[in-house]
Parts: sequence; C-alpha cells; structure tokens
Amino acid sequence: MPTMKFANVLLETNPRAVAYPDLYCRADQPVVFDDETGEWSLYRAGYFDFTTYFNSLSVMKLKRYTRATGFSLHVELKGAACTIQQMKGDTFSDKAEQVEGVEQHLKASDEWQSVDMPLLITEQMVIVGFAIETEGRVQIRKGSYELEYEGALRDVELALATTTFKKEQFIINNVNLIRENIVESDEDIANHFNMYVIDNGRSLDVQELTSKHITIIPNDNVGGSGGFARGMLAAMDQTPKATNILLMDDDVAVSPESVKRTYNLLRIVKPAYEDAMISGAMLNYEVGEDQWEDIGFMTPEGTFAPCKPSMRMTLFADLIYNELYKPAKFMRKNMYAAWWYCCIPIPVIERNGMPLPVFVRCDDAEYGIRCKVPFITMNGLCIWHMSFHERYNAAVERYQTTRNTMVAQATCGMAPESDFMYELHNNVRLELKKFGYSNAELCLDAFEDFLKGPEFFSKQGVAEETFMRANKRKEKLYDLDTLQEEIDKDYEMKGLQIKEIDRQLIDGDKPRTRLQRLEDYVTDNGQRYLKTQGSGYAVIPLLGWVYPAGVIRGKDKLIVIDWYNKKGAIRVKDPERYAAIKKRYNRDMRYYKANVKRLKAEYAAARRTLTSQQYWRKYLKMD
Repeated sequence: MPTMKFANVLLETNPRAVAYPDLYCRADQPVVFDDETGEWSLYRAGYFDFTTYFNSLSVMKLKRYTRATGFSLHVELKGAACTIQQMKGDTFSDKAEQVEGVEQHLKASDEWQSVDMPLLITEQMVIVGFAIETEGRVQIRKGSYELEYEGALRDVELALATTTFKKEQFIINNVNLIRENIVESDEDIANHFNMYVIDNGRSLDVQELTSKHITIIPNDNVGGSGGFARGMLAAMDQTPKATNILLMDDDVAVSPESVKRTYNLLRIVKPAYEDAMISGAMLNYEVGEDQWEDIGFMTPEGTFAPCKPSMRMTLFADLIYNELYKPAKFMRKNMYAAWWYCCIPIPVIERNGMPLPVFVRCDDAEYGIRCKVPFITMNGLCIWHMSFHERYNAAVERYQTTRNTMVAQATCGMAPESDFMYELHNNVRLELKKFGYSNAELCLDAFEDFLKGPEFFSKQGVAEETFMRANKRKEKLYDLDTLQEEIDKDYEMKGLQIKEIDRQLIDGDKPRTRLQRLEDYVTDNGQRYLKTQGSGYAVIPLLGWVYPAGVIRGKDKLIVIDWYNKKGAIRVKDPERYAAIKKRYNRDMRYYKANVKRLKAEYAAARRTLTSQQYWRKYLKMD
C-alpha cells in the first residue's frame, strides 16, 4: 500500500501555544524550544502525552471520509532513554488510555534515532495519539502521522482566499505565516497552493506582500460576499485551475498546519465526499482553548446558532465529544459552514452559483444551505477568531442581518422553515423595551430596503452605501470619559461613577413576578396602553440580544455599556418615539402582506442572474 504524510506533530511558540500548552502536549514537565538549535526538548524526566487537539489523529473520521487503510507514527528523538507508547480515546474516554503492546523503547543516545511505529486501530477508537515517558531530557523533531491509502492520490490545487478591510495587524501576520510555513516549505502543498488577499480597503502594500503563490488584489469595498466572490473567480481563472478554495476571515490567527491537513485530506477523500465542504472550527482568539463553533444552523426562530455546545479543547472528554457529535435532524436541514474557515470544491461553486451580493452577514449561511453537500469537521482544523461579543455592531446585527436573511430566503429559498418575520418583530420589540430606538429603526430600514426588491439591493455601490448609512444611523457610543461628563449633567444619575461600575452590575438582572412579566409584555416596559413615565436608571450591556428585564422595568433612563471596547451611551425613555416606530412598523407590515407574493416571485426570478459569474464579473469591474 502507498503511504503519505498526513499531519505533522505540532509544537509552536505563538501566544496561544504558550498560554494553552495542553492543546499540543499534556506534560508533568516543561516542553521547551531552543532558539539556538531550533529544536524542542522534553526538558527532564517525565510523562509527555501528545494525544491532544493538535497532535491526536482522528482515526474514526479518517476511516469515514478517506481511503486511509493504515496509520503509523514517525518521530525522531535523542537524549535520555525513553518509551514511546500508543494512546487512544474511545466513546467513553475522559483521558487518554494506553494501547497495550504498542510501544517502543529507546536507549539513551546523543544521536537522532528514528521511530516508525505502526498504530493498532480498532472500531471503537475515536482518536489515537502517543505519549513519551522519559528518564531525562529528550529532544524531539520531525514528528508526523503517516497514512496508508487505497487508490491514487487526487490531484488537488488549493486556493486560499481571505477578504480584508483595513485589518493590517491580522492580515500581514497571516500572510507571513502562510509564506513561511506553506509556500516556502518542502511539503507537497507548496507546489499546489495559491493565496489571494482581497483588499477591500486598498490599504495593503501590494508590492511588499505579493510573492510566489501569494497575490494581493485591490478591490472596491464590496463586503465579505464581494471579496470572497472575487477570490472564487481568481481561483477559477488561475492556471492550473483550482480544485478547491478555502475561504478565511481576516480578523483571525491562522493555523498553517490546519491548511496542510486540509490539503492532505482532499488528496485521499472518498468519492462520496469529494463534494463535501471542510468546515474548520472557530476557536476563541482571546481564550484560545475554547471552541465556539464548527458547523452552524438556522433556527426555526430565524437566528444563527452553532450545532455543538461550546467546548474546551484542552479537555480530553471534549476532544472525543467534538468528533462524535451528530447534529439533530432539525439542524441538518439548515446547516452551513461559516466562512472564517470553509473549504469548498470548485465544481460545487460551478453547479450552485456564486454568493448573493449582500455585503456582509448571511452570505456564508445561505451558501452552505443552498449547496446541500456534506460537511467534514475534524479536531485540529481551525482558526482563532475574534469573538462576536467583542465587536458587536448594530449596523451588522440589526440592519445587515435583518435584510440579508429575508433576501436569502426569498431569492434562494434559504431555511424555508425559519421565521425571519418573527425575528424582525422580536428584535424591534426588544430594542424598544430597552429604549434602543435608533437600533429599532435600523431593523425597519433593513425591512424597507428588502421591500424595494432585488433591483435595489443588487445595484453596484448600493451594498456599501446602505451599510455606511446604517453605521451612521446606529446608536452613537461615547468613550467612558465623555459618558461620565453626560452622566454628571443629569440630576437623576448624580453621583454615579463609571469607574465604580463592574461586570457584575452590567450583566446583572433580577427576577420578576408573573404579574410583572405580564405587565411588561402588554405595555412594552410602560410605553403603550398603561403608559408610565418611569423613574431612575439602570446599567445594562450593549449587546442587542441581551434582555435584562428585571433591572430595566420601571426605569426612564438606561446606561448601556460596551465594556469590551470601553464605550457606552445613555438612553432616555421616549413614548412618542416609541409610538412613531410602532406606527412605521405597522405600515411596513401592511405593505409586506399586500405585496409578499410579488416580492418573493421577483427575488426568486433574480436568483440566476445574481449568482452568475457574469453578474459578479461586471459587479466587481473585472470585465
């Protein structure tokens, strides 16, 4: 049987590896990098378990998705005497267990010794790995997992496209990582890889960053959907033509090893999974061991949600759970792979068309649901992404999300069972209860733009123009010093000091009686029917989806705090503005109900044009 190197044993010195070493190796002694020799040392006598997120091998999924038939470990060691043992994890494992009879003993040596150890694989094994028990300091290098496989390796030309808008601090680092670890590597991927950086902000130094297999493409600000569409077209236009394209966000820390494993996976994937999308996980940029999502779905209520619960990838039980998890039936009908790390076969794009021109938000969800292909996830395929609550933007969450979900459903039939009208109603009412009048108006701006039909939103420049308008109209936030000045001017809030506010106060709530719940529901916090002026103030989070009902009821002022970005605003109860927004909402709903059949027909008829390469080449001014 032929063999291939599938995965490198990974040890790194980046900030996440230093902060969360158990992603790489669980040890009772230090694992140290020597700058002079460029080698890693298992520092003293101890036990070093590599059955971790990055260094275990997902044998259950490799047998399911690929033509792999055998597995082995290669590693080179020198130093003290040591024993290399195969480890495993099965369905009920909460820690790595030794595989009896699969181990090798090395005598002490100042010369490098190669270990090539066939791995014993059973049906019960979910992941396998290895551990090294040392009698003293041992150096380690060139570790890898080798796979035997049936048939021939597939010809793969992998393109990576990342869309950026003035995120130099992320993108330049990622370009350098890709260049050093992939393009300039001696691995097979180096000759079958191209990276396209779609620079929507036109702020990157093209000459400095462009190099062999890395191309910077200055682009108009057409959002994520336009940037990724530009990357897809570049991948299809290159010579030789790409077979797969990996879409990746800009505000991420990339894992070059994940890209290499994605390439290797594609080379041995079974025919039944050649059309599958490979969905990399989103690990938390700030808490690097936490996984937030690898596959998402649209809920019946019309919201985006991860299929899996949050997991901690330094916990062995979560490594197993992550591999075994099976999405429920109601999830599978509306699943998608987010474009922070999503590898799509080019034939899938050619059959299903291009993304919708929606600028940002929902383009990836709609596309994944539209294509109806399998999804492959696997431990070790990931990026680290900035968390959403640290970059909450009402222009995105209230305008873009509201409009784009409606556009996607009407145009391509995305998530037909999801009720986006309910989500609109819920978000408007939630903002009104929290006196977030500007943000409620953004929801209606989005709805009204949807009601204008596909001719409006598909015109060149409209996507950017409407997003910029939403950013201007959203609630204005102030730095905390300015906010304190505004608080000092208000008699009711006199004495409140921002410096004395903490997360416990911001995130806190208090219970309500059933009668209070009913009253709040009927009156929208005292703004309709039984209207009350309210008194006093409360401090609440900025996040739009939060509803601290107990602390806001009966108040006439709310101080909203974005403690991640050290900004905030003061909201004042305004029943007249509330009434005007409700009147506008009711008017819009009457128009929608009278025209819904026509609108859906117009959007559906526009699908072929809006998802065509011809449309996008003109839209992106490539003709």
